[in-house]
Amino acid sequence: MLHKPAADSGPDPAQAYKTKLGVRMFLVYAVIYVGFVALNIISPLSMEKIVFLGLNLAVVYGFGLIIFALVLALIYNYACGAKENELSGESGEAK
Repeated sequence: MLHKPAADSGPDPAQAYKTKLGVRMFLVYAVIYVGFVALNIISPLSMEKIVFLGLNLAVVYGFGLIIFALVLALIYNYACGAKENELSGESGEAK
């Protein structure tokens, strides 16, 4: 299979915005994840409590972390696309 070199896309004027947003989102997620780990360390028995539809806190919190990560990824993708369009002068939806 023939692999061609990647196309040079040139400088990214939105790079600073993307980096800043990504770091902030990572820190928000990290704080929530540290809460999950701390709760497991400080009060492991509290993770056994049933909190939603017969599921314990560990499962609900764990799935919540996964869903929250996906939501953050969608927000990041939309925000970065909008910023790229804004800086390139394009109108319409993000690609």
